[in-house]
Amino acid sequence: MIAEEPAGERYDPAVQKYVLSELDSGERVISERLSGVRSVAIGFWIGAGARDEPTAKAGISHFIEHLLFKGSRSHTAQEIAEIFDAFGGELNAATSREHTVVYARVMDEQLQRALDVIIDMVFAPVFADLDAEREVVLEEIAMYEDTPQELVHDLLSEAVFGNHALGRPVIGTADVISTVARRTIAAYHRTRYVPANIVVAAAGNVDHDKLVGLLQGAASRRSGAERARPQVRRPLVKTPAPGIRFQRKETEQYHVCLGAPGISRSDRRRFAASLLDSVLGGSASSRLFQEIREKRGMAYSVYTFASQYSDTGQIGLYVGTREENLAACLEIAAAEIADVAAGNLRDSELERAKENMKGRIMLAMESTSNRMTRLGKSVITDTELLSLDRLIAEIEAVEPVALAELATLLLAPDGLSAAGIGPHEGRFLAAVERISPALAERAAA
Repeated sequence: MIAEEPAGERYDPAVQKYVLSELDSGERVISERLSGVRSVAIGFWIGAGARDEPTAKAGISHFIEHLLFKGSRSHTAQEIAEIFDAFGGELNAATSREHTVVYARVMDEQLQRALDVIIDMVFAPVFADLDAEREVVLEEIAMYEDTPQELVHDLLSEAVFGNHALGRPVIGTADVISTVARRTIAAYHRTRYVPANIVVAAAGNVDHDKLVGLLQGAASRRSGAERARPQVRRPLVKTPAPGIRFQRKETEQYHVCLGAPGISRSDRRRFAASLLDSVLGGSASSRLFQEIREKRGMAYSVYTFASQYSDTGQIGLYVGTREENLAACLEIAAAEIADVAAGNLRDSELERAKENMKGRIMLAMESTSNRMTRLGKSVITDTELLSLDRLIAEIEAVEPVALAELATLLLAPDGLSAAGIGPHEGRFLAAVERISPALAERAAA
């Protein structure tokens, strides 16, 4: 624990000072005071995500996220919207595979009012207008399915993780959303939205003791029934064998992802993994962007990505391209991965990736919302909250051999899964076979 910033001290984005407390109810509260700003970013982080849902309730976490805005014990949906509009505040929410977050950004003088509303939304939703919001989520699912460059990522997760909950889409499925009952929704909320499963994070012109007092007072007015322990998350015991998925759709391009299990958020190698992502396809100067888009004009969109979970992760690449370029794009990607795995980093390639990563971290620290997210995500995921100096040191310490080892371990051709969306499955399989014959054979079997 680090003491909060003294009043009147100049705001320095390179310094992060925070205070962490635990309420009697079990909620953890973490905040960082930035006296040079007039706003506060605050988030309620709930340990309830897509991987926590049984198959029969797939998408319920995301559905509840929507329903929190439809009214609470003390406020209607319209009142919630009007309150935040009246003082120019921002209010939103998001669901991921491992958590849900309700977050806001308001002027410091409006913090207490904002907290009153958000606390009621999180702990006492009435699940009003259920059928109307059900239709909204079904429209969101339909919109998502009409966006192949987004949908293909969910297909890849299914190919990588198979029947495990990590392989399911966060947004849910139409079958579940159209039939899930209010009783089921309320029961899931009671199980997951308990104080011991919630972290409140804040960054900006906020006094930690005052924040804790406001939250403690709100907690004392709630029912003691909410003190139930959160359910223990089931770990991924064994990663399934590489898989392949294809969805036929009349598109002008083939949308393709290659990927594999990655590393967890607590793995020391995560810094090397982030730099590997940057070198391969995470920036405009990266290998795949330069080789596929800039030099050959074979794609408009091509990039790599990496996700980290509590016990595993995912790493991969995406490319959207026309049929005549598909096989060549995948071959170029495989060749660049193999070159990095062989230890052939180019002059200044790693140093440029390091400077890029450090620069993005420092720029992010100028945002109260980003600082709040960093605090909340670290605590809700039980991940060590490293100082900025430590982060920079960890990035600087990565050697070229670490990238080669990770590329070899995570992105070997026989360990890759593949997902695609396009007009002809045969063309997709033929392109995949050029880089992983075993995977194509598995699809044909």
